[in-house]
Amino acid sequence: MLQQSTPFVPAWDSADTNVEAWSVKDELASAIQCTAPLLVPWGAQVPAKLRPIVECDASTSYDEAVDVLNGGAEAIAVRPDSALMEALGADVVSERVLVVLRDGEELSAEVPPAGLLVEGERIPSSESLKRYVDRMNTSVSGRGVYVRAPVASLDDVRAIAAHGATAIIGTSQLALEQPSAGQLDYVEAWMCTMTSDRADGLLPTLVVSDTCSAALGLVYSSAESVRASLKTGSAHYQSRKRGLWHKGATSGATQRVVQLRLDCDQDALEFRVEQHMGDVSVGFCHLTDRASCFGNLQGLAKLEHTLRARKQSAPPGSYTSRLFNDATLLSAKIREEAQELIDARDREHVAFEAADLLYFALARCISADVGLADIERSLDAKSKKVSRRKGDAKPAYMPKNEPLDASAPIRLPVHRLSETSAAQQIELLRRPAIRTTQVMDRVRPILAAVKERGDEAVLSFTAQLDRVQLDSTVRLPPFQTEADKQAMDARTREAIDVAYANVRSFHEAQKAPAKTTPSKHAAWAPGEDVMEVTTMPGVVCTRFPRAIESVGLYVPGGSAVLPSTSLMLGVPAQVAGCKTIVLATPPRSDGSIAPEVLYVADKIQATCIVCAGGAQAVGAMAYGTQSVPKVDKIVGPGNQYVTAAKMLVQNEVDALVSIDMPAGPSEVLVVADASAEPVFVASDLLSQAEHGPDSQVVLVGIDLDDAKLRAIEDEVDKQARALPRVDVVRQAIDKSVTMLVKTREEAMAWSNRYAPEHLILHTTEPEALVPLVQHAGSVFVGAWSPESCGDYASGTNHTLPTYGFARQYGGVSTSTFQKYITAQTLEADGLRQLGPHVVALAECEGLEAHANAVRVRLQQLAP
Repeated sequence: MLQQSTPFVPAWDSADTNVEAWSVKDELASAIQCTAPLLVPWGAQVPAKLRPIVECDASTSYDEAVDVLNGGAEAIAVRPDSALMEALGADVVSERVLVVLRDGEELSAEVPPAGLLVEGERIPSSESLKRYVDRMNTSVSGRGVYVRAPVASLDDVRAIAAHGATAIIGTSQLALEQPSAGQLDYVEAWMCTMTSDRADGLLPTLVVSDTCSAALGLVYSSAESVRASLKTGSAHYQSRKRGLWHKGATSGATQRVVQLRLDCDQDALEFRVEQHMGDVSVGFCHLTDRASCFGNLQGLAKLEHTLRARKQSAPPGSYTSRLFNDATLLSAKIREEAQELIDARDREHVAFEAADLLYFALARCISADVGLADIERSLDAKSKKVSRRKGDAKPAYMPKNEPLDASAPIRLPVHRLSETSAAQQIELLRRPAIRTTQVMDRVRPILAAVKERGDEAVLSFTAQLDRVQLDSTVRLPPFQTEADKQAMDARTREAIDVAYANVRSFHEAQKAPAKTTPSKHAAWAPGEDVMEVTTMPGVVCTRFPRAIESVGLYVPGGSAVLPSTSLMLGVPAQVAGCKTIVLATPPRSDGSIAPEVLYVADKIQATCIVCAGGAQAVGAMAYGTQSVPKVDKIVGPGNQYVTAAKMLVQNEVDALVSIDMPAGPSEVLVVADASAEPVFVASDLLSQAEHGPDSQVVLVGIDLDDAKLRAIEDEVDKQARALPRVDVVRQAIDKSVTMLVKTREEAMAWSNRYAPEHLILHTTEPEALVPLVQHAGSVFVGAWSPESCGDYASGTNHTLPTYGFARQYGGVSTSTFQKYITAQTLEADGLRQLGPHVVALAECEGLEAHANAVRVRLQQLAP
């Protein structure tokens, strides 16, 4: 909407309608361009840079008026009783139309227009002006009242402005300097309503960059400096000591004047400028390394400044140099980042990808000598269009909306090992790519904030990312309130109790057998888990476990309820004897924690619950906060941000924390032969496929005939369609594979190459295949061993290596929460036998102090 700000608006009053020709040669036109819109008659040829207000006549059609507005006119002036006014929509009238009234005529429109243009043979009376200004509520809304009447002096301009209205003055009546008789000085008229509280009359002036409106500095102006700025197009200010000051005249850091504006109180100015770099100075400030007196630029303005500098002086071979010189690379990066922004889901990820896209997009602009100011001008021009585009994307960018054939079978792609090349096999064994670097870049600032600000940062990220406002980061035992107990049904409580007993029984059994024979080499307490070996006479080596004192358990949550993960992590930590057990889980939307998880936390005797998820929860446990104890090891599954945070903190010396293993999407490999029950095989495949679209399920068929394979495929299709997450299952199945092999040995070889999280054996004599397993997280042997039992309650742990990491890692166990310490005891005879060999090896490595530590003892033992 056109905002009233200046005390007058110039009006083109020449018979020549070629305003454009005048604008390129007359200095008054340049001054108007920087300070005010220009009222022009219908049919005038006027450039958009003069921000015209076009006065329509009786012949102006609706389409012609719309074309004028789309072309960049600030507004159009229209009679209220015209056909054009009836045709214009209320939104256009409200934002872009000045209603033309004769003095004394009332406005009857229900929708307030952008302003009024009141015309008369003389300046309207005070009462009349007040009535129009009140009708527009100008002092609040900014909707102006423009008065076209004979104006003879600056006093007339002030009188009109005193009532909140704006005078209209013909261009023939204005002169930028040395006005003739009957003319007004343009600068004096433009500044005639301004007041200063300074004795010298100078006006505070804020200098802002035309790029992103960044503040550059605070100076003073006078009529003299404003006139010089408008005449030369280069910013001049009034120095309190040196008088008129041409900015950058000596340093070269000049400023092109883009626009001058008065503030709403008429006691300050804004100079909008295009800042040039000088020979030494980088910008406005007298401190040569600062672009602004208020400090360096930030955000997009800083990025533009950096890219322009790099374009001029980027080292050959640098990445920025490549971007400016390799259009193909830059184009590819823009497409890549645009897709990554499309794929981003959470708030932080969207911001990160948008920043990347803006970087490469601005690099493209700078390479074409297009800056942010040019982009902003284009946006401003687009905002003036009243004809709205339909908004559809070009056909090339629209997905082919072929309707999903719900009748299409949900079937794993089939391959035969004997017909698959080595390269194809490698591709089939590959998991979906994880963008580790990009994810870690998003996680690092979260970890840094938690490390620096503790609980405050954790609560802030929980509010920002999980949309949950919490007063406290932790909950202390007892965790279940009476309300939580009431919220749990007896069936779930009994199931958790059975699972707890089984998991505890299995993990208790994992502890090393207790030493029963007393040792003369150490005073072991009864029942200590000690391994003792005499490696040679007089040399005894021992190993004994110790619980990791403080551990953090990450339990995914939020909308999900995962008491099983709480059990699988908490029970082995409890069995190992960890003194501090911190359980972290994201809160639900109302800030609560699932009562089932609270029940498990009480059973495992957790120290506290951290009500947070994601990287902020990992950081809180790794570094410790005001309320979260620092832990020595972090264990548990999570999304890619949790995994990235765990990997980062384990490599940070200050954190001094270890982790269990990396994590990825869930997966299962099922080995089936002719004896397999298709219903069971299909159900096991689908139990993992429903986890998410990136989950992988693999069927390895041993010498299956077509009928058996079809029976399994039909069951997969049938059972999948009955699932509530059938769309997710379909995506996972499309990325999965059936591999047909001839022998059991080939099947197990393929399984070992894949190294699955879960391995299920649906074969005759499945026990015979277990010794062939080299790489797997957990094995489910036989038709009556569904993977779901291991997930919940059989006793084995369901926190397992994924993404092929079963080649290097085992699942969570009691030993995950333990460390082993070794000790050795040498008797004199043992040192006599072993010592010379130690000396020889130390001398071989050139470590004389090591050798000497043995020599001095051997010398004492010598007869």
